[in-house]
Order: sequence, then C-alpha cells, then structure tokens
Amino acid sequence: MCLLLKFYPESTFFTLFRADYLVILTSMSTPNLHIQPAISEKLPSLALAKKVLLLEANEIEMLAGRLDAEFERAVSLILQCHGRVVVSGMGKSGHIGRKIAATLASTGTPAFFMHPAEASHGDLGMITGEDVVITLSNSGESEEILTILPTIKRLGAKIISITGTDTSTLAKESHVHLSAKVSQEACPLGLSPTASTTAALALGDALALCVLDLREFTAEDFARSHPGGNLGRKLLTRVKDVMRTGDAIPSVKDNAMLTDALLEITKKGLGFTAITNAQQHPVGIFTDGDLRRAFCNNVSPSDTTIAQVMHTAPKTIYLDQMAVEAVELMENFKINALMVINRQGELVGAFNMHDLLKAKVV
Repeated sequence: MCLLLKFYPESTFFTLFRADYLVILTSMSTPNLHIQPAISEKLPSLALAKKVLLLEANEIEMLAGRLDAEFERAVSLILQCHGRVVVSGMGKSGHIGRKIAATLASTGTPAFFMHPAEASHGDLGMITGEDVVITLSNSGESEEILTILPTIKRLGAKIISITGTDTSTLAKESHVHLSAKVSQEACPLGLSPTASTTAALALGDALALCVLDLREFTAEDFARSHPGGNLGRKLLTRVKDVMRTGDAIPSVKDNAMLTDALLEITKKGLGFTAITNAQQHPVGIFTDGDLRRAFCNNVSPSDTTIAQVMHTAPKTIYLDQMAVEAVELMENFKINALMVINRQGELVGAFNMHDLLKAKVV
C-alpha cells in the first residue's frame, strides 16, 4: 500500500492519502480519524483480463505459423549436444530462461541457467565446448549477453538465440536464431514485457518437448527426476513397496473351516483372507462382506469349510507392477484389496486401499 503524508507545520493536523481513502489525522494524543472514500472509477478488470489472454494467445498462434527450418536446426543442436544446455538472459528474459532450463532438465536434457552478468565475473567457467548455449533477449541487444558472446564462441559452444528482433546483433551472431517477436505487448502502457515473454516461454517449451519426443522420453523417465513429488510417487512406487508380507498376509488353506477364516480376517485387519492350495497359489478369497452374507444365509461357521463359501479366481497383481496399476484394477472391479503374487503364481503379499493412501499413491 502506498501512502503519502502531507505535513503542515502551522496547523494542528496533517492529511494522509491513499488510493481509495482520504484520511485526516489530528496532532492530538488521541487522534480522530475521518475517513472518506476517494472518488475513482473501477477498471473493467474482466474485460482487460480477457483482452490480455486473447492477445497473448494470438501472438503464440502467429509464432507457430512462423516456425521454419531454423527451429528444426535448434532441436538438432540440442539432441546432438554431448555437454549441457546452458540458458542465459537478463531481467524478465532471465526469468523465462530459468523456466526453460528447468523444463529441459526435467524432460531428459541436462540443463542449467547462467546469469549473464555473473558470467562476466567467472561463471563462464561453467561452459565447455561441448555445450549448447540458449540466449534470450527481446531486443537482441542486451549488453550483458553481447559481452560474453565472443568468449562462448572461442570455447566452441553452439549458440541458439531467442529474440524479438531478427536483425539484432544477438540474432546475427548466433548459430541458430529463433524469432519470438510479437506485434504488441499485452501491457496497457505497452511497456511491461508480457506477450513477448509469453512467446519466448512457449518457444522454449516447444523446443524442450520436441527434444523429449525425439529422445523417446517416458513417463517413468520423468518420474525419476521428480522423486519427491506426488507424480514421482505415483510413477515410481511398485506394488512390492506397499504390500504387506510374511505373517501380515491374511491367508488360510483351502481345507480350513470358516471359523479359521473368521479368525484370520479379524487378526490381520485387511478385511479379507486369501485361500491358498498346497503350492501356495491363491485359489480363492473371502471378505468381510462375504461373512455378513453367510450369516444372513444362516451358514454355521463351525460346520462349513472355507471352500464352500469362498470366491474362486480372485483378482491378483504381480509384485513388480506399478502401484498405480493396482489402483486402476481396484477401481475397475470395485474392490478394496488385492493379493500379490510372484511370477510363479505364489502368494507373496497383500494390501488394501488404506496402504495405497498411506504411500500417497492415491
């Protein structure tokens, strides 16, 4: 909030101005505040917001129509790079550059951001002749960028520039130039970089995703660089990471009595028990719901074998499958738990939806 104080030494009060209020403060020990709303017209914010979004969307659409063989050359340079992609830019272009570097790094292309001003004071040592340097400057005349260009060239690194001026010094001195020029900024004053930075960011995204596609980068590859997030957990967690093993697996033999199954369900707390044969292969399942239905049908637990009331052909999943596959299976068949088997078909684990929730897979 911006405040302006006007002091009048010859009087006992002063005025305080804000954008929407006029406040008069007296110089007494307990000041009286007289607040009057200032007279101002509200800006048509929604109309302006829509204009900004449509203008920037239109600039990106025009940018897409201007893509040519230079873009393919840029993609080829990045794909053939044996070092790293170094992204650099000043001011708002620098902020966009940081995002482009982060996107490249997270999609299979080793990349980092280098501040051009710091580069002139030692950080150029980060660059090798095996690298590709992406430089961003709307004008193409950023002094900090132009200062380091000769050194980058002497090192042998390839330079890709993204500018809004095709005839700029940076565009001419680059091995590949990508135009991100816009017809106008979205800023009502025509001053703040808005449409131009959006265009540069979109162009950087296009580069990164084309390289991703040509590298045949997979969702699992993506997850490896995001192990700490929800996406990483979902894509990297396997069934063996969440299942219960050993004595925690609810299981009875196929010749057991229903009372044995009841005790096993109660003891293990998963809401079901597996029924296995002599080879430890699951041949059936019996759940809490099955037990309630058995009681409704006046089934005597002490006189009934589990084989008489179990569901045969139970749903199972391999221990090396992804946990998200288990979620999909459970949703498709509307079940809350699964038995886990190895490739020999032997029961090696069990889990329910609570285990998946605890592992933050869902």
